[in-house]
Amino acid sequence: MFARRPNRNESFSKHHNTSHDKHRAGKATSSKQKRSFREHATIVKKLDVKPKKPDHSPPVGSTLTSPIVTICVGPEQRLFAAHEDVLSHSPFFAAICRGQFLESGSKRVNLPEELPEIFSSVLEYLYKGDYYPRLLHNKRRNTWELEEDSGRNNVESTVYSHSAGQLLLKDTILYCTAERYGLDELKRLALRKQGLQSGIQCSTILASARYAYANTPDSDSKLRAHFLTLIIRSRTTFKRSGTMQMEMEQGGTMYAGTLSPTISSSD
Repeated sequence: MFARRPNRNESFSKHHNTSHDKHRAGKATSSKQKRSFREHATIVKKLDVKPKKPDHSPPVGSTLTSPIVTICVGPEQRLFAAHEDVLSHSPFFAAICRGQFLESGSKRVNLPEELPEIFSSVLEYLYKGDYYPRLLHNKRRNTWELEEDSGRNNVESTVYSHSAGQLLLKDTILYCTAERYGLDELKRLALRKQGLQSGIQCSTILASARYAYANTPDSDSKLRAHFLTLIIRSRTTFKRSGTMQMEMEQGGTMYAGTLSPTISSSD
């Protein structure tokens, strides 16, 4: 008839165990100082914080039951394989997979102008939401950093471009490739990673800037502002090496859009 009232010992024991469990859970959470780019985005979403742009990257762990597409990349026709559903997250490949350019009777795509090293990173991004080296968020410092940053050298951050005839920043080529493939989130990721680079040679910065200007629309102000920042940061080295003077003599959009304001601000 009457509800049983818990005794004092039961109430204390229940309260003590709950507090202890919360303490242990908090301790386990605080031990993880670094989160990947995707993990950080997931936490922001759970906190109901609206991002500036929606994340168009494919979900991790999606069902991979669609047909396999073979991609021949580069002049040496290096072979890659990927699921059609994963490739279709790119509007470029979605059009191909609908049959507009697919070779008749086979799931095969030829990309003779692409670099295998770059396309490998694009596939890694499509499957995992990032590419090596991963972008990690240091929760304790509230900063972004590259995975194994201390062991990464400039050779690994550059790729030889046959079209340019010299080394270019890998992230720059990835940015331009993402532009062609319609992967806006990959563009943002590549630009953020490139901003973490240091100790880049002047010739590599300028060659990458020229490549970026030639392979992106003039309206891409973020990319141009990024290279302007890189050049201003290294303007003393540029002037000492004479590289900036050579670019001035050649003129063109690089001088008008980047080097001219740089020289004016440093004189």
